[in-house]
Amino acid sequence: MKYMQKLLALVCIAPMALACNNDQEKIFPKIEPPSSVLPYVFQQGTEGYSCFRIPAIVMTNNGQLLAFAEGRKNDCSDEGDIDLVMKRSLDSGKTWSKLQLVWSDADNTCGNPAPVVDRNTGTIRLLMTWNFGHDDIGKINAGTSKDTRRVYLTSSTDNGNTWDAPKEITSTVKAPGWGWYATGPCHGIQITQGAYKNRMVVPCDYMEVGAGRRGNSHVIYSDDAGASWKLGGKVPQLSGLNPNESTVAELSDGRLMLNMRVGGNDYKRLASISSDGGLTWGAAYDEAALTDPVCQGSLLSAMVKGSHRLFFSNPGATTRTNMTVRMSGDDGAKWDKKNVVFEGPSGYSDLVMLDDMKIGLLFEGGLAKYFNGIAFRTIALSNIK
Repeated sequence: MKYMQKLLALVCIAPMALACNNDQEKIFPKIEPPSSVLPYVFQQGTEGYSCFRIPAIVMTNNGQLLAFAEGRKNDCSDEGDIDLVMKRSLDSGKTWSKLQLVWSDADNTCGNPAPVVDRNTGTIRLLMTWNFGHDDIGKINAGTSKDTRRVYLTSSTDNGNTWDAPKEITSTVKAPGWGWYATGPCHGIQITQGAYKNRMVVPCDYMEVGAGRRGNSHVIYSDDAGASWKLGGKVPQLSGLNPNESTVAELSDGRLMLNMRVGGNDYKRLASISSDGGLTWGAAYDEAALTDPVCQGSLLSAMVKGSHRLFFSNPGATTRTNMTVRMSGDDGAKWDKKNVVFEGPSGYSDLVMLDDMKIGLLFEGGLAKYFNGIAFRTIALSNIK
């Protein structure tokens, strides 16, 4: 390998140097120093992958943390040879296991992790998507792709040590005429109270095939502990706006909130409320306090010392920088408390409750680019102020 690098360096002379350097960066990406700046769980250019993106995290019933990501083999693009990978922490995120492969399918795309834990049994359901590696989002939405975007389910009954063979569920969760489709990416939820107690809900989005290519956010749900899944409600569309990647949380009274990424909305996000467990959604409204650079975000609902709290994470700026966690004590009416976790380049994220005093954040970040790695930070609730 060292010989090949030297050979490439000799071949890369002007005027071809720029092209060769670009190729070398794909094969041998520059790796920034870990830990001292960001405590990486997954780092660019390591463990057999050029890039890691799209984090999701859950805590198992026995207190282990499972961190999921897309392992992108050749570069950081959204299509191509992508595997779904995982790491485990037994000490609340201080240290992490070696990489574990959850799903790989030759040079095709396996990704968009959306895990949800059944709190009654401990079984973990992991919703995922697949597409032919040479099909990109443009081809899929234009209807010119070799295949389409498909939805899969895998499960683990041993805290993520082993996973069932992925089972396709596209026919029950994706409507005809939809092209691109995304589960999450972030954790799903299990409703804790009311008429829909124990229902599992996973946030999703889709794009229509053909001219116009309207997109929207929706959910899928399960009433049999995640064994089978159905298509839930989609958000009423606003003129000129196409909500997409979404995140869901249970409010203090059992209603659900869907919070959505959307372009063309003056760097704001949208939210919608469901009173029937995600079967229907109310009119979308601006979340004016949640500045967003058109990026994925994560909601988390938790009881903290007997009081309900709602948390939200995203790059809290008009560019993908300033990874921020916000907290609300009134079901999102006000987001008046925050903590800027990392001021540098930041991207996708997911939240997990560690205990009554701390929250965990798994997020994309780096010194040069937000996709330099996926890091984990523990944030004391006392520092969200």
